Amino acid sequence: MPAAMPRHGSRRRTMSEINMVPFIDVMLVLLIIFMVSAPLITTGLVDLPTVGKSKQRPQHVIEVIVGSDESVRMRLDGKDPQNVPLRNIASKVLEAQGGVADTPVVISADKAVKYEAVVKVMDSLQRNGVQRVGLSVKSAS
Repeated sequence: MPAAMPRHGSRRRTMSEINMVPFIDVMLVLLIIFMVSAPLITTGLVDLPTVGKSKQRPQHVIEVIVGSDESVRMRLDGKDPQNVPLRNIASKVLEAQGGVADTPVVISADKAVKYEAVVKVMDSLQRNGVQRVGLSVKSAS
């Protein structure tokens, strides 16, 4: 009787498991590529000036002061600072420069001021065409 039974069992079954060998091969090749190329990547060296290398402050200067509460004030040639909204700081600085783009702008900020607040001021100035923007530092002496 076994010979009379239909051959249902001879159908090819689909393979239901994932073959991991090709995956592992690809991962090992990628690992080798990264290991070989990692020492070839060089980092960019930046020569940042130290406080001792900083020059004396120019005579005619526009100083932008960022307060610890992120308020922005502007001082011209050592006079009393005036409060200026951040959105207007660039136009006020350009007005104070009077068309002379060589007039330096120095940003002064306390240590407690967030870096982000100083960068916002610098970004606002540079986007509006202020060329010479620097940061105020304590002198070494």
